[in-house]
Amino acid sequence: MEYSLTERDKQHIWHPYTQMQLAPDAIGIVKGEGAWLYDEKGNRYLDIISSWWVNLHGHSHPYIAEKIAEQARELEHCIFAGFTHEPAIKLAENLLSILPAGIKKIFYSDNGSTAVEVALKMALQYWQNIGHPHKKRILALEHAYHGDTFAAMSVSARGLFTQAFNEYLFEVTFIPFSDKSSGEESIKFLETELTKGDVAAFIFEPLVLGASGMLMYEASVLEQYVALCNKYETLAIADEVFTGFGRTGKLFATDYIQHKPDIMCLSKGLTGGTMAMGITACSAKIYEAFLSHHPDFTFYHGHSYTANPLTCAAANASFDLLTKERCTTTIVNISRMQKTFCEKMAVHPLVADARCCGTILALTIRTGNETSYTNNLKQILYQKFLSREVLMRPLGNIIYMVPPYCITEEELVYVHRQITEVLSEIANENDE
Repeated sequence: MEYSLTERDKQHIWHPYTQMQLAPDAIGIVKGEGAWLYDEKGNRYLDIISSWWVNLHGHSHPYIAEKIAEQARELEHCIFAGFTHEPAIKLAENLLSILPAGIKKIFYSDNGSTAVEVALKMALQYWQNIGHPHKKRILALEHAYHGDTFAAMSVSARGLFTQAFNEYLFEVTFIPFSDKSSGEESIKFLETELTKGDVAAFIFEPLVLGASGMLMYEASVLEQYVALCNKYETLAIADEVFTGFGRTGKLFATDYIQHKPDIMCLSKGLTGGTMAMGITACSAKIYEAFLSHHPDFTFYHGHSYTANPLTCAAANASFDLLTKERCTTTIVNISRMQKTFCEKMAVHPLVADARCCGTILALTIRTGNETSYTNNLKQILYQKFLSREVLMRPLGNIIYMVPPYCITEEELVYVHRQITEVLSEIANENDE
């Protein structure tokens, strides 16, 4: 007897962010093409969240697949300590051509959380190496999410994701979050902390705090954050794991500001969503602080698959697609359509807050209960959209769109229409 993917999965798999006792059975996916996923029963789903925000150019993109296959026939992997290879060098050259001018070095890792871990370790050891070990305090934004490893959890908001581990996390000072305002209180709080002279680094998600509910703040506030870090000789760490590679309308969220971070964390869209990779990019001054004849100055971090050639090949292929004029035009068009729809939904009676930044759109739905990741509306919305061929994974009572850049205008209009109809359906159910 042949069992379905769903049945086999149920026997053996433990899924992320999932209460396995309560969750519906996993849907067995057999194919991806463009913005669509296809399951083993013949159903299809428009992947409007880019499968956790990683897919840039569409599923199973032939160009990326071709480049991975070419690389697999040449070199699948080699140790990256004492050795190097063309795909890693080419990727570093490609990235440095579009990152801020002050960023000079690329450090490879394997995912977003690790990219953050590396950034924090770099920042703390930097001050030790240059003779300022008293600078050891870390600042982060209120409501932040930077990943699920221990240092990443430490600089993330204490809550549902961290509560089992809070006693093991190191202390962090959180800067009040400011949305849709001048950010005066937030900026003043940050400066007060920086004047104490013991802050090693301030880590932040620029413009959009993803997992906390797609919270957004103004570029003018971000500008002052980084300017203050520069003024008080504190390292600014931009976690662009989510916002990087065009999501905010520009290649990077920090492209909206004049002052630039010292360290940037990249992942998710880096390989176009095809393979796992993380990067921590830093300025020359940070790299140079680790140069010494003494082994204690060495940055002792790495992993077995550092700069894997196949992953680098995927990232280089994604870079090629991302930097074509066609992709730039598509990002502009998606951003325009999202903004128009956002303005329309802002006056919807069920929408407590509508916001967008580039290609990213989020709507907070009124429920009468507190907005939270565990809001009961989450599963209701999820199922309603699935039944309409849309993969929408709400953050509690917040629905959001992070579309791949291959999405057509017709597909985007279709999703906008489904959102409107689902909200009307919920309104009618509430009236009954």
